[in-house]
Amino acid sequence: MDFCHKSANNGEAVDICRAAFRTSLNLLSNTIFSKDLTDPFSDSAKEFKDLVWGIMVEIGKPNLVDYFPFLEKIDPQRIRRRMTDHFTKVLDLMGGLIDERLKKRKLRNNANVDVLDALLNISPEELDRNHIEHLCLDLFAAGTDTTSNTLEWAMAELLKNPHTLDKAQEELAQVIGRGKLVDEADVAQLPYLRCILKETLRIHPPAPFLILRKVEDDVELCGYIVPKDSQVLVNVWAIGRDSSLWENPLDFKTERFWESEIDVRGRDFELIPFGAGRRICPGLPLAIRMVPVALGSLLNTFNWKLQGGIEPTDLDMEEKFGITLAKAQPLVAVPIPQ
Repeated sequence: MDFCHKSANNGEAVDICRAAFRTSLNLLSNTIFSKDLTDPFSDSAKEFKDLVWGIMVEIGKPNLVDYFPFLEKIDPQRIRRRMTDHFTKVLDLMGGLIDERLKKRKLRNNANVDVLDALLNISPEELDRNHIEHLCLDLFAAGTDTTSNTLEWAMAELLKNPHTLDKAQEELAQVIGRGKLVDEADVAQLPYLRCILKETLRIHPPAPFLILRKVEDDVELCGYIVPKDSQVLVNVWAIGRDSSLWENPLDFKTERFWESEIDVRGRDFELIPFGAGRRICPGLPLAIRMVPVALGSLLNTFNWKLQGGIEPTDLDMEEKFGITLAKAQPLVAVPIPQ
């Protein structure tokens, strides 16, 4: 929000996704390491974002090795080589932060209050250094890009649909007062804002094929046998655009969720952006708090116009597929203080 205020005062446009990525990165790094990993007033997170996106793109590519295992040593598409390079750089960063914490713990100069301390308090026989580094990598890779992409898609849809944006700002003004930041406790009193997020997650699920599953035993499903050890992808992107489940599925229509019991917590299979069952995304509780607070604060504090005088109807909504779903053309908009 401070970054957007500074941009507004200077009349500068904001790259929504990059600003949201820096915020997501710092929220996670404070939870896990008790420190910021990026300066919110610079683009110091660009390299990390590019690394995360590189990982997501490579994971999402069809790999010949998956179908012809004898090609594994050859790595014909060089996917493993590029993945190794990306992972090595992120693991080096995580390793440095863990080394820094271990030195503080030796000097007993540490408050012992964050996730990293909780992990280091577990005996190495149960959770060793290698496990901790890879767990941190998973948390950052999965929890930054997905959050910033969702916020960008929500803002893009609202700027493309000014009537919906007006209704959202009207609700915020009535419930918490124009110009105020949204607090976590306010979200329960903002049903229209929650509808906007559900509709965003329906059309633009952060992980369009979720994370792949592996079948432990032969399973019969709808008359088909899914053999043991099969890898299964769930196409939630297609489910969210299925005309047999949703009326006019390509239209951004928040009212479809008004007074609807359908939720994103894995109980309603027509809307499962976080997955379902025992393998549901562990970041769900964090996401459903962070995204509405950020989106509501942006809408309630500023009016927004597209850079370069672009008309809402001309806004490019093309998607860029990796294992996560990004906007092909970044959303760049100018904040105007209310």
